[in-house]
Amino acid sequence: MTRYAAVLFDWDGTVMDSTYSIASSIQLASADLELPVPSIQQASWVIGLSLESALYRAVPDLTAEQMPLFLERYRHHFMQRDPHIKLFDGILPFMGELRGRQIALGVATGKSRQGLDRVLQQVNLSTFFDATRCADETRSKPDPEMLHQLLAELMLEPEQVLMVGDTVHDIHMAANAGMDSVAVTYGAHDPQTLAKAEPTVMVDNVAQMRDWVLERT
Repeated sequence: MTRYAAVLFDWDGTVMDSTYSIASSIQLASADLELPVPSIQQASWVIGLSLESALYRAVPDLTAEQMPLFLERYRHHFMQRDPHIKLFDGILPFMGELRGRQIALGVATGKSRQGLDRVLQQVNLSTFFDATRCADETRSKPDPEMLHQLLAELMLEPEQVLMVGDTVHDIHMAANAGMDSVAVTYGAHDPQTLAKAEPTVMVDNVAQMRDWVLERT
């Protein structure tokens, strides 16, 4: 059985219950600009990608000229919801258990650095993680560069590290980096979509994730 020295987490839809807030903000911004409004499923599929890449995919009619205004409207709607978004139940105690076992913790997210730093401060986790990487600091998922940088910072090999995420972008990124992965089915992508990406394991809730990971750390 593989023993992991570090666990890397995606943020939105994996650690924080923000999937619906992101998807609905994309919908509202689309309506503001009188663009075709994507379904919640379409808007959710792009979560985890860098924001501009995600928006072009979720809203195909969006032009480069419209992007600055779209981003402003998206952020307006998201910030209205932001204070009410919470961490998934059980995720923080689970991470605390990992830290107690001297397991390194990291974040690999499609959020911007400004967005991640803001939310980490908001939930009092600014100094909690050993290493973090954001979409505006490296190539977007599923490119493995984000994970390569984290591995270098943590001075670990791919087989020593586990990636946890709620989208196929996370699972493909882990595979591209030679890492094992946990797919959580409570976030943006449904179990059938996640299964096609062939994660190491799929779990339906934080409790299942905790049991599987603690057995291997």
